[in-house]
Amino acid sequence: MALLDWIGERMSPGVAAHGVTLRAPRAGDHAAWAALRAESRDYLTPWEPTWPEDDLSRTAFRRRLAIYAREQEAGAAWPMFVFARDDLVGAITLSNVRRGVAETGTLGYWIGRPFAGRGLGTAAVRAMVDHAFADLGLHRVEAACVPTNHASRRVLEKAGFEPEGRARAYLKINGEWADHLLFGRVRDAP
Repeated sequence: MALLDWIGERMSPGVAAHGVTLRAPRAGDHAAWAALRAESRDYLTPWEPTWPEDDLSRTAFRRRLAIYAREQEAGAAWPMFVFARDDLVGAITLSNVRRGVAETGTLGYWIGRPFAGRGLGTAAVRAMVDHAFADLGLHRVEAACVPTNHASRRVLEKAGFEPEGRARAYLKINGEWADHLLFGRVRDAP
């Protein structure tokens, strides 16, 4: 068995809920992932960090998988690809997981342009939050989006997140420090 396939199998098992399946990325996903990212580049660029020049290469994907495996093994992150039926439609990650007095993690996600506006982002967020609370035992999940990303804000609100404020120059998006709206959801909150 190839090392990267072994890494993918060691990562979190899949989560099927709300009409989507979340599962750890595997080496064999590279072609579908790279094609979806390439097709969606103009759509995603305003909302994401600057892509490295080699971002869609197989080598960069392998590095990404190795980082994912280390983070999950440390209990710090759960990166997952989002599937609707058999189609790869995007990705979602619960990262910056903190234990102890916090019991929280930070959610990030993207949905490819061909699948946008179909409720798949909301379904993926709901599935990951369910996983975070029921399977990982977290108390709180946080998320943030650029104020002009109205679609992402709607996804978070539909998934039960509440607005919590604005963070100045929170993340470097598309090469520039950008303010973000902060959102949170607490387990068992109405």
